[in-house]
Amino acid sequence: MKRSLFEDDSQHPDRSLASSHTAEAIRKRLSDGPSQSYLRDFIYGAMDGTVTTFAVVSGVAGAGLSNGIVIILGLTNLMADGFSMAVGNYLGTKAEAGQRDRARDEERRHIELLPDGEREEIRQILARKGFTGQDLEQAVNVITGDISRWIDMMVQEELGLSLTTPSPTKAALATFGEFILIGLIPLFPFLVQWVLPGSFSTPFLWSSLSTLVAYFCIGAAKSRYTAQRWYRAGIETLLIGVVAAGLAYGVGLLLKNITP
Repeated sequence: MKRSLFEDDSQHPDRSLASSHTAEAIRKRLSDGPSQSYLRDFIYGAMDGTVTTFAVVSGVAGAGLSNGIVIILGLTNLMADGFSMAVGNYLGTKAEAGQRDRARDEERRHIELLPDGEREEIRQILARKGFTGQDLEQAVNVITGDISRWIDMMVQEELGLSLTTPSPTKAALATFGEFILIGLIPLFPFLVQWVLPGSFSTPFLWSSLSTLVAYFCIGAAKSRYTAQRWYRAGIETLLIGVVAAGLAYGVGLLLKNITP
């Protein structure tokens, strides 16, 4: 029988979802641990690469400088700023891991010095989650019966730290790669015009149009992993880029008379 477009989806559960919730599938997924997402690093690199590079292009265009200056400043910005962001992301991610390791050592020391006090902290944490009576005491005994599990709960629940962090190297490479790849979009018409003179009579116009499309696509792609609708996310990112470019163009326009 052909399914109606208006039929309730809840009557047809997704088979792949069901297969991923068998006892064996759940056991394997939990044993593998949580997967690390580098979405933030990709979006961060792509957005900043496009915004900063197009800001350079807009500022130079506003100042009325040559296309050669656009290319020089644009490529310089891509490499220097992209590397700086990648290094910053690497150090920041590494610092998060170091903070967690230090917290684990500190909690281990507290358990050794004041086990009763640390056990009471576990009891109150679980009580806030709804455990009472015998169930509460049993849960406390189970958790405090394993030192690693005990420390994990203290680090996560008391200190609010994640038990896992992304790879600093992968995070840095994701940021740098997207910064360079997407950041080249505003420069592409100028590069083509330089290699093939006459290809673009108005490279700044084509740079603007392609960058606006890139802004929207970055935001729309981000929405696949968030609750925000794709067109709202696209428009939001587009507006941010437009404001940044407008500010840079305005500054270049105001200062154009200081150039020889």
